[in-house]
Amino acid sequence: MYNPVCIVGIGAVTAIGLNAPATAAAARAGIANFNEHPYMIDRQGDPYVLAMVPSLETGIMGADRSIQLALPAMHEALRSLTEFDKSVFQVEVQIGLPEDRPGFPRDLQPRLSEEVKKHNAETYAISEIAFIEKGHAAGLMALEAGSRKILDRTCEFCLVGGVDSYIDPDTLDWIEDNEQLHVPSNAWGFIPGEAASFCLLCSLDTAKKYKLAVRAQLLAISTAIEENRIKTETVCLGKGLTQAVKNCLHELPGDFRIDYTICDQNGEAYRADEFGFMLARLSECFVDFSDYMAPADCWGDVGAASGPLFINSVIAAAEKGYAKGSHTLLWTSSEGGERSAGIVYAEMKERGLG
Repeated sequence: MYNPVCIVGIGAVTAIGLNAPATAAAARAGIANFNEHPYMIDRQGDPYVLAMVPSLETGIMGADRSIQLALPAMHEALRSLTEFDKSVFQVEVQIGLPEDRPGFPRDLQPRLSEEVKKHNAETYAISEIAFIEKGHAAGLMALEAGSRKILDRTCEFCLVGGVDSYIDPDTLDWIEDNEQLHVPSNAWGFIPGEAASFCLLCSLDTAKKYKLAVRAQLLAISTAIEENRIKTETVCLGKGLTQAVKNCLHELPGDFRIDYTICDQNGEAYRADEFGFMLARLSECFVDFSDYMAPADCWGDVGAASGPLFINSVIAAAEKGYAKGSHTLLWTSSEGGERSAGIVYAEMKERGLG
């Protein structure tokens, strides 16, 4: 019997919203929150322009910053379970994190694991916490790993998501040294951001068992590898991204069409090129291949948090009635070569005023 992976909870913390509904509403309105850092400057002597979460003090860095991003988003995603006795079930956790880079806190995994267990022990029981340090693709890779656990019935609930912050001074210097920073002299760079987003997964049977509202369903998800990576002498023709999307489409009927796309394009030409090559190969699989959303122009580049944040936008669009269709493609692209793609179904509600 068909038993899809269901999303029954969502949480988010971004520069444009401190919870999931606020983030989705601001992104839909095209509101950006880019501000000058109060004291850090670039090589030209100008303040760094960043998308920082307004509730966090600028002096908080390292693992502490990521923890303060992650915990509220996790709590929000788990809200649908708070009325149940925690002894009824256990929750497994999959968390996407940045790739290795300057400024990445080496103690993040043990610190975050400890804090998650400590802060949430009273509301639910965690049986396992796993981490995926793969950068932009990590959030969707966590979703892929979590969905596999649900389908294999190794757990009833799996909390999946990602957390990332580019605000560390060493990270900002590294971005600028690699000419990836968006400044007047480099229009093809990106705005560093930070965010956390999490989704609570379960099977359709489990959702019915606990009478949980199904916010969206994951129809297919896949990760492929791009051999021609950024910061190399090779030319990316989008083969890895194409393969990831193809793998998803192979799980669906032959006449299936993608209604809309949300992706982690951030202004870099490399990402735009691979997206274009993928569309050139698979354009017939889209209702309108030119219809897409790249929310980094609102909340900045949020790395490993990207994929789960896209699901928040999908759910909001369907529930508020402004979605372009019920089937949305999500894709993310890591510097290490991972290309993750997923297709999400969210039932379109009657169009409202939102």
